[in-house]
Amino acid sequence: MKVLSVVGNRPQFIKSAPLSLALREAGIDEVVLHTGQHWDPEMSEVFFRELELDEPRYRLDLHTADVDAMRGPIADAVARERPDWVLVYGDTNSTRAGAEAAGTTPVAHVEAGLRSFDETMPEERNRIAVDRIAALLLCPDERSARQLEQEGVPGRREVVGDVMADASRLFAPIARERSRVLERLGLRPQGYVVATIHREANVTDDARLSAIAHALAQIPERVVFPAHPRTQAALDRLGIDADTIEPLGYLDFTALTSQARVIVTDSGGLQKEAYWQRVPCVTVRPSTEWVDTVVHGGNVLVEPGTIPAAVAEAAFPRAAPPLYGDGHASERVAAALYASAP
Repeated sequence: MKVLSVVGNRPQFIKSAPLSLALREAGIDEVVLHTGQHWDPEMSEVFFRELELDEPRYRLDLHTADVDAMRGPIADAVARERPDWVLVYGDTNSTRAGAEAAGTTPVAHVEAGLRSFDETMPEERNRIAVDRIAALLLCPDERSARQLEQEGVPGRREVVGDVMADASRLFAPIARERSRVLERLGLRPQGYVVATIHREANVTDDARLSAIAHALAQIPERVVFPAHPRTQAALDRLGIDADTIEPLGYLDFTALTSQARVIVTDSGGLQKEAYWQRVPCVTVRPSTEWVDTVVHGGNVLVEPGTIPAAVAEAAFPRAAPPLYGDGHASERVAAALYASAP
């Protein structure tokens, strides 16, 4: 069996690492295609080095998130490789382009069924579109599987857990052992706040980004803000002198977030990572696809003006239950690909 995996940004590199190992152990031949949606070295190349991923057979190096630009080159790779599956991850434009470029090759969607119910977000529109295309819907939990059933999505549903939980289980201990990021930045565990902001709704709205930057500046604790290139460009354009640092490699970033007192973010993946690391999360969004992190008290949704108060009050609940699987979703994905093979 052959699988063509389409990846393009930081979360997808992380998700693909444990799954690539599981596919190899299951005897499945994986061909990796990197769209180039993330091309900054610290957002892209460093993951292949640190996570010891095989080099992608296809590097499109498109340096764009435009779905139309990606679709044709991906379709060419599908025609050349003739895989049994096109495997796509999450909710990015690379995800959508990969699904739409598959043609008659069946699509397997990792993280199927997630909904924030906010269709102003491009990620939400991508999730819905890809789920309608996918033949195999790999759900992280029962909630997402029920959502697909309610929508009448025709693909086969499998609840496998979350492959990012696999990555957290495998790589978080390695990150804390290897990384010296706290020493380099002069930090002590639990003595700082980590902030990441990159979502389109927060970065392209000048007033909203200014309000977020102002709110972060009001937090009395040290705020460590590794800035996404798009976010840094927007801050520079607005003349906002935010106290940011360069993007970090995965192991340094994981060591940093896992020892923070609080995480402030708009990232979907980091909401989960914070929960697994038992670090309270403050999410600067009106909605989230990871609803259970909020339901069980590990995460709170806020508007920019309430960030400082939410950070001050943040505490991770002792009784918070495990969420999104047991850290062995990748093996279930490999088994599902075999079981559902056309």
